[in-house]
Amino acid sequence: MKNIERVRTPLSDLGTRAVPYVPLALFAGLGAVLAYLWKWPCRFNGAWNDGTLQFTNFCYTDIYPLWWNEKLHQGKVPYFDYPVEYPVGIGGIMEFFRRIIPGDPGSLEAGTMFYDLTVILMAICLVVGVLIMAALAGPARRWDALWYALAPALILTAYINWDLAANALALGALLAWSKRRQWLAGVLLGLAIATKFYPLMFLGPLFLLAWRTGRWKPFLQTLGGTVGAWLVVNVPIMILAFDGWKRFYVFSQERPADWGSIWYFFQQKAWPFLGEPDRLDTLGVLSLGAFCAGIAVLTLTARNRPRLAQLCFLTLAAFMLTNKVWSPQYVLWLIPFAVLARPNWKPIALWMVAECWYFFAIWLYLVSFQEGKAHLGISGDTYFTAVWGRAIAILIMMVFVVRDILRPEKDVIRKDGADDPAGGAFDDAPDRFRLALT
Repeated sequence: MKNIERVRTPLSDLGTRAVPYVPLALFAGLGAVLAYLWKWPCRFNGAWNDGTLQFTNFCYTDIYPLWWNEKLHQGKVPYFDYPVEYPVGIGGIMEFFRRIIPGDPGSLEAGTMFYDLTVILMAICLVVGVLIMAALAGPARRWDALWYALAPALILTAYINWDLAANALALGALLAWSKRRQWLAGVLLGLAIATKFYPLMFLGPLFLLAWRTGRWKPFLQTLGGTVGAWLVVNVPIMILAFDGWKRFYVFSQERPADWGSIWYFFQQKAWPFLGEPDRLDTLGVLSLGAFCAGIAVLTLTARNRPRLAQLCFLTLAAFMLTNKVWSPQYVLWLIPFAVLARPNWKPIALWMVAECWYFFAIWLYLVSFQEGKAHLGISGDTYFTAVWGRAIAILIMMVFVVRDILRPEKDVIRKDGADDPAGGAFDDAPDRFRLALT
């Protein structure tokens, strides 16, 4: 009986600790349902018949049309039979649902079922992501995760693509890191990078903080896990279907400046030098490099070491600002890290307004290109107010985060004397290397 009692006590404690997270899971479920209802008109063929309704209903999603565009309705296996323009994580999700959908894959019902099943998976990823974010925020600030569960921009963009899956993996990696499970953190981060490319940016903050603290072993363990996990899921496809596998990387390199990016504005307005398409990749790399160099200097010179979440936000925001593609759903990447970096509702609310304006503006702008429907759209000049509004809102948040790093007394996370609650091996670590500018 004593042995049984010893087993029951930890389970009881686990249940008690889980209770505060139940309301957050319910709110995340509510956000998932609201996002599904918002996209309802585009989950079946009716909204796609005239090429405009998916824009005027503001319900555009990649998921439903890709059932047809990626030849899944013909039974094509991603990468092997058709070169999918996504990393293998997303290709694997596509193939899994292709295999389990019953009946005629060429039917309209099959396309709708593909969308619905994908949404269920993304909804689960949202709930998981919200709970992980709450765990990262800590008991005193777990309700900050509501910004992720019910953010207006999330409800509008949740099911445009498969981004919520990468978010759950990336947040899981940071939670594992915070618990000092470095190998697990690396595996999850590698899987996240194999699903969407943006989590690669988080290796930079880990490297910089390892440099400043001298704690290289945890970083190298995570790096090893990241590389290993990425190779495990990529190498088999590379060997067996290289042409299909490389499509994502070739497409990413060759595609021009896309809607939403600042480079698209420069090109449409024919700005000297900045608007030159032949210089696009070079300008993108140089501008991202400049941001990253600034973040590195900040990390290595600040009087107090930056928190990991602050650096993750800064590097991810820099990646988005300088990228030649900035799709509406990319806001999903940034929401959790913006809140973890600086849980202040005023700049986040301003940013949400800017993101929502951009969401509506991009679809109305695309309507203006539709023959006979241009009167329903907006002009390029009006659209570009949304492009710049979003970019400026993110820059404002970056400025506040930098201020918090330089003046830790302004950082609400550190007001109670904490160092870096989600920093794992870096939490309360002494500085081993710091550049003194004065």
